[in-house]
Amino acid sequence: MKKSILLLIAIVMLSMGSYAQNSCADAIPITAGIHTITQVDGMEIPLPICANNGNGAEYGEWYSYTPTEDYSVTITTEVPNSPVVDTRFHVYIGVCGALVCFSGDDDSGNGLTSTATFNVAQGTTYIIAFDDRWSSAGFNFNLIENIPIENPIEFSTQAIDIMGITGCVVDMNNDQLDDIVSVESNMLRINFQQANAEFVTWDYDHPTVDETPYWSIAAGDFDNNGFCDLLYAGGGATIMMANEDGTAYTEISPGEWIFCQRSNTIDINNDGILDAFVCHDVEPNVYYLHDGEGGFTYYQGGLGDTSDGGNYGSVWVDYDNDCDMDLFIAKCRGGDSDANINQMHRNNGDGTFTEVGETIGLADNIQTWSSAWADYDNDGDMDVLIGASSNTNGSSKLMLNNGNGTFVDITEGSGWDFYTSNSIEWAPGDFNNDGYVDVLGAGKFMLNNGDLTFSQAVAPASSGAIGDLNNDGFLDIVANQLYLNNGNDNNHIKIHLKGNDSNADGIGARITVTSALGTQIRDVRSGEGFSKMSSLTAHFGLGIDTEVQRIDICWPSGMTDVIENPEINTTLVVVEGTFHVGITEANSVENAFDVYPNPASAELYIGSSIDFNKGIATIYDMEGRMVKQTQIENGQINIQELNAGVYVLSISIRGNTYQEKFLKN
Repeated sequence: MKKSILLLIAIVMLSMGSYAQNSCADAIPITAGIHTITQVDGMEIPLPICANNGNGAEYGEWYSYTPTEDYSVTITTEVPNSPVVDTRFHVYIGVCGALVCFSGDDDSGNGLTSTATFNVAQGTTYIIAFDDRWSSAGFNFNLIENIPIENPIEFSTQAIDIMGITGCVVDMNNDQLDDIVSVESNMLRINFQQANAEFVTWDYDHPTVDETPYWSIAAGDFDNNGFCDLLYAGGGATIMMANEDGTAYTEISPGEWIFCQRSNTIDINNDGILDAFVCHDVEPNVYYLHDGEGGFTYYQGGLGDTSDGGNYGSVWVDYDNDCDMDLFIAKCRGGDSDANINQMHRNNGDGTFTEVGETIGLADNIQTWSSAWADYDNDGDMDVLIGASSNTNGSSKLMLNNGNGTFVDITEGSGWDFYTSNSIEWAPGDFNNDGYVDVLGAGKFMLNNGDLTFSQAVAPASSGAIGDLNNDGFLDIVANQLYLNNGNDNNHIKIHLKGNDSNADGIGARITVTSALGTQIRDVRSGEGFSKMSSLTAHFGLGIDTEVQRIDICWPSGMTDVIENPEINTTLVVVEGTFHVGITEANSVENAFDVYPNPASAELYIGSSIDFNKGIATIYDMEGRMVKQTQIENGQINIQELNAGVYVLSISIRGNTYQEKFLKN
């Protein structure tokens, strides 16, 4: 009998042990080392979601960790001799029932395993939870303790009501403030940023869309109506078009099957209207040319023709400084297939493209899902970080533009040669506003030291969409929550474009900022990293510089605007043609209209053979800032509230825009 009782107790204890980690309340305390999960089957689903890729989990496994010292901790499911399983985990602080995201990851390791590195504080308890978002199969994970990593960029967490799939930060309503977009199959949610840095949430209910953006999302104003539209990439493309006042969205579903990866909005044929491009994983790439009225024509081939695909991370970038956008494709396929060789498609300027990857030194077989393009040495041309998603064919590589459109590997000695973490998401941004572009990936910042070397720092998330979400001039990150950059004393300038002959968002424009620090460049791009959509407002850190001497903007139309001595630490709104080179008195069609009296003090009258009544009048000061927008009534505009100075009046009516300068006294 005694043996039977002992056996019964042992069975009960074993049963309790096997299920003890199945809820937050019963999380198993662990220390550094390798731990085994036999199956993800706990009934409590980890929430909130701290890693990428939204809802969909049904079970979880829970652990707690309390460090005895301050450490830099790495949690990874990429463990030698362990089953390779597609895993996802979340790291929390707080108490059960009121957990707050601290870290987490999905897909930063080889084979879609998960890896994250973060600093922890002695005596603080961290809750670690794995879910079955992709698999419930068993695996090992390793918790590794190291000395703390210096963290020169601090972030604060702000609660934000995000649903489903997120990863999109863009100005959706044309107020020059970045907003947050999240998506479910039958709903679009936009958290609109307000001038006081708070958010107002709007939900747009609609019938269930054919495809959600479970692979990637891109944004841009397809119909030039002033409101951003969205491109979802899943098992095909779904285009969500905003109506004339941004109060509703309508689905356009072209219907073709595509094994989608990265998507972008870009004016492929340079007709002033955005088109849609989508990477195809198993066939040649596809794109849709837009007629400007909601009609999209399907094309396949000509922009990545590898028969078995392998197309993962597309980015449109002007690598050869000719003021048109070329196409780089990060390729990810094992073995010796052509689908494993990165490609660069040079824009010939006539609507055709030529693949030149081998010629310029970028035809690499590194397994990569994305790349981070920026001018890392501020010499006026775009360099690239080819980000590894696996070490099968080598680690991440830093490639320097030689200035003639060819590239050389400068990884050795750059700091990237010691960077062993992998990620599917790599994105550029000047996160400390020192005037040199950094890289976000694998839960770390690689901070640019200004001499083509980089130093590691902890990031608040493995990856995310990037933008300024409290309008303080510092880049913030949205993963499954909002991480606000606490900033520093460095200065900045942001530039928001409004196209006329070019597309409304100025996507494809090259912006050059000159200050005492030197010259910095940005391309306006839709789609950074593998799946994210980051801000279309160009952001420049200025370090300790207190002024900018000059800004040059080369628009997709070929027009160039030059702004001298703009105000810093603000957002400069530039309308295409307002500061056109060679135009000294006016930016209008000859004799389109006159303004009088000029100078004017209260009422500005418009004289023209064109009927401008009901047209939209926008007034900009000479630094490009919009100071007034109104509808024209009876051929006149009240300007009494304006300060004395020189202004540009821009009138938009029936698809045309006309401009003229005037003086307010």
